[in-house]
Amino acid sequence: MVVPSSLQPRILSSFAGVRFIRFAQPVQHLFRFNPGSKHVSMQLSRSLSGLTDLLFNRRNEDVADGKRKRLRPGKISPCRPVPNHILRPPYVGSRQPPGIASGPEVHDEKGIECMRASGKLAAQVLEFAGTLVKPGISTDEIDQAVHQMIIDNGAYPSPLGYGGFPKSVCTSLNECICHGIPDSRELEDGDIINIDVTVYLNGYHGDTSATFFCGEVDEEAKTLVQVTKECLYKAISVCAPGVEFKKIGRTINDHADKYRYGVVRQFVGHGVGRVFHADPVVLHFSKLHNKFFFLQFTCFIFVWGLHFISL
Repeated sequence: MVVPSSLQPRILSSFAGVRFIRFAQPVQHLFRFNPGSKHVSMQLSRSLSGLTDLLFNRRNEDVADGKRKRLRPGKISPCRPVPNHILRPPYVGSRQPPGIASGPEVHDEKGIECMRASGKLAAQVLEFAGTLVKPGISTDEIDQAVHQMIIDNGAYPSPLGYGGFPKSVCTSLNECICHGIPDSRELEDGDIINIDVTVYLNGYHGDTSATFFCGEVDEEAKTLVQVTKECLYKAISVCAPGVEFKKIGRTINDHADKYRYGVVRQFVGHGVGRVFHADPVVLHFSKLHNKFFFLQFTCFIFVWGLHFISL
């Protein structure tokens, strides 16, 4: 990824408290926490700092009245209750995240039907959440509405309780790359927000996300989101039995390169089903030794959350 050398190699993560950060090697080396501070800093190479430049520094400079503020954590409300009759994932009650399960999960006919049901509900919840995006609404209010819709449909909000995560959906604003915690911060005109919905229905997780515009968004942010969407659908189009996983990453990487965008390498696509995060791990960038195959006459189900960086 090519970014200006003048950029500061640091991005402030305003979406997580220290108790919620439990990344495995090597991601944990990105974070630095100073006792007594309200923030966790994320040390990044220049190859990642362009995201801050697009959605952080340059956006601040472009707002003449100086109202555009850097993202800061708001107040987090208590965890929302889930009725006792709703089936919970095994990790609920443990503050230790289970991580990515070893070995791909191959779904039989019954499993595929269950995945269709959980995926359909997740998509419906995501579509509804997108209608809530407007200036003045807080991400906590979005979480409340999403939580209620999920439990009203007899499902469990998968993020809630995953490694201590306190909310039912992930809301990632502007320079927050992903997995943002909903709080009291209200959306502002010009924000972009990624909403990441996962539901646990009949023992299967359905996982999906999308990025939405809040009010009038600048052209740079619009292009960033559009190119990311194009990469997603180009990658989906190459999926077939016998195709090497590395072709997915190469397809994404090649299209992003045309617009001089880089791909965040610290997060990956993953299998999903009875387990929230499972093999196969799907890289979003080109890597020569990522040569696992899709198997003939079997069914893998996996999800991508593409995160791009602009110059």
